[in-house]
Amino acid sequence: MSTPIKAKAALISVFSKEGLEPLIRKFNDLGITLYSTGGTQKFIKDLGVPVVPVEDVTSYPSILGGRVKTLHPKIFGGILNRQDNDGDVAEMKEYNIPQLDIVIVDLYPFEKTVASGASEQDIVEKIDIGGISLIRAAAKNFKDTLCVSSVDDYEEVLELISTNEGTTTLADRKRFAAKAFNISSHYDTAIFNYFNEEEVVYKASYTEGKSLRYGENPHQKGTFFGDFDAMFDKLHGKELSYNNLLDVDAAVNLMAEFQNEDPTFAILKHNNACGLAQRDTLHQAYVDALAGDPVSAFGGILISNKEIDKATAEEIHKLFCEVVIAPSYSEEALEILKGKKNRVLLIQKPVTLPTDQVRSCLNGVLVQDKDAKTDSLEDLSTVTNNKPSSEELSDLIFASKLCKHTKSNTIVFAKGKQLCASGTGQTSRVDALRQAIDKAVSFGFDLKGAVMASDAFFPFPDCVELADKAGITAVIQPGGSIKDQLSIDYCNEHNLAMVMTGTRHFKH
Repeated sequence: MSTPIKAKAALISVFSKEGLEPLIRKFNDLGITLYSTGGTQKFIKDLGVPVVPVEDVTSYPSILGGRVKTLHPKIFGGILNRQDNDGDVAEMKEYNIPQLDIVIVDLYPFEKTVASGASEQDIVEKIDIGGISLIRAAAKNFKDTLCVSSVDDYEEVLELISTNEGTTTLADRKRFAAKAFNISSHYDTAIFNYFNEEEVVYKASYTEGKSLRYGENPHQKGTFFGDFDAMFDKLHGKELSYNNLLDVDAAVNLMAEFQNEDPTFAILKHNNACGLAQRDTLHQAYVDALAGDPVSAFGGILISNKEIDKATAEEIHKLFCEVVIAPSYSEEALEILKGKKNRVLLIQKPVTLPTDQVRSCLNGVLVQDKDAKTDSLEDLSTVTNNKPSSEELSDLIFASKLCKHTKSNTIVFAKGKQLCASGTGQTSRVDALRQAIDKAVSFGFDLKGAVMASDAFFPFPDCVELADKAGITAVIQPGGSIKDQLSIDYCNEHNLAMVMTGTRHFKH
């Protein structure tokens, strides 16, 4: 039937009873017969509303500790029958099956149970069988049945039923069917991903997306799928854009390299750091990070690994920046930074980030493990006669962490745990090096005694030669070129120290 249907009976069987009472009372007011199970049946009865136990329909009790309650032909027949099919109508009458016009069912909280660290036995028990079956049946038969599968829809259903005195249209029922299949497919994806350990299969599901003002450019549509509020507390400012979110992601991943270290401040623009410094105080870390490229810092994304204090906030307030991220802010700092109404202030919460990375490619997607490798002193192999000093080793690790989070081809210069300059996203490693030298000179950095990091090996000695002439005294690179020895020989001839990590950190 494609005409409007006035509901006469509803099946209600839910895990969460939140928000259910107004619907139950409205159904009762409209004379809609209610069928229910277990705890939901008791909930309805305690409200003083008449309810028919499912067992009275099936002549079968709930069994196996509640695992089987609604899985019965008289229940699914009441949901799946086609009211415009004479054969279905005749069988409904022959077997005394009640017509169920509305089905309200939610699902056991599988994802929450997994996230809680529960045992496998508890997790398995939260795999819904009856609920998912009822949802799929009711959604499939949307021509005759309204399927309500989420507490988030109760208010809308209440308004719909109240306004139309229990009547729904085909468009209403089809819309709610789409919602139901969204929920059921997401649920199955979560279960599969929990169990899957061997299959090379990529399944991801997000039930809600946040529409953005636009995408990367104003003529592109943009949507964010994810739980932003689980990761950040937004304290102030305008709505984040597509590009803001990309920069925030880059900032968070970079600062993760310095979480438990001395005060560190980074400034990013177009996903790359244009300033980074580590100091005894956060104020000085910010000042020295800004010195790395005060031009690019305009309109950038700022991030700290420590609470932002008043002194640091006063310096930040002098700069136009889009977003500031920190684990916390002092009251005085917050008052200062709120002085610009559009400036976004975020508190980053300690959440676990995904371990894989996904991007669209051709007619599919590329999936890879996140680059979780951080170069450490233990990874370094000195390949030159000249060994790096302890200060140089510290700067080499600092530069390597930054290099890992900068677009390839990249070269990074650092000195005294401060970014002096970087060459980013160049098609030639030599071009990246020259860009870094030019930027360092333009901002008044003396590269004598600075170190250099490269995200990949040097196929020729030209890079170490240019770096040497610019004042670089130590180099960190992965190694692995068949011509590694050419660069090593140059370093030995000119008293440069070089260490190799054995790990490449391309970022495209």
